Amino acid sequence: MVITYQGLECFKLQFGDLTVVTNPPARDSVFKTSKFGADVVLQTVLDEDMAGGEDYSYGDKKPFIINGPGEYETRGVFIRGFPSVSKYHSANDKTDSDEGESINTIYTFQIDGINLCFLGALGSTDLKPETVEGIDTVDILFVPIGGEGVLTAAEAYKLGVKLEAKLIIPMHYEGTNGKIKEEALKTFLKEAGESAAPTDKLTIKKKDLEGKEGDVVVLSKV
Repeated sequence: MVITYQGLECFKLQFGDLTVVTNPPARDSVFKTSKFGADVVLQTVLDEDMAGGEDYSYGDKKPFIINGPGEYETRGVFIRGFPSVSKYHSANDKTDSDEGESINTIYTFQIDGINLCFLGALGSTDLKPETVEGIDTVDILFVPIGGEGVLTAAEAYKLGVKLEAKLIIPMHYEGTNGKIKEEALKTFLKEAGESAAPTDKLTIKKKDLEGKEGDVVVLSKV
């Protein structure tokens, strides 16, 4: 499996001819990605910065879009969605209060024998016991670290440890001006006791996870 980072909370996961995309920005979002097609799109919140799956039809790929809690199966991938809370609002959101909460769906799924958990725009570490139990074994965890409606860097790492993830990939540390929130990433790495250098992509197989315990992988935006 090959994982590349498209910015904010958008990742492209490829295995063979299967392409899974997480929280892709819509056309009206200030965040942009390169043009490509997806087979499966996971959207955790209905916000223009993370719910642009309709735009990811390209060539012979027509995405199966998942928008909320439940159980799904498509293209040989079984996906479970668990409800949680987000306080994230896009720059174009006209909501009067920054404190407004919305449903955020945490997704778990497996590709090539690797258990993945995508936390999306999670705004609280206070997860229901049944959610933690349902998440179960996590090989790779995608966790937001930027604050401002999602977890802070410190909260994010502590949750990663609680979920006993073998690999942790931080996300959501890009500001609306396109610049990296260096302080958030620095704090996250300090919490983890690591100094991981960003890499362009993660190419990984199940056997590569042996002996990993809370290791951090930082992916550069492509």
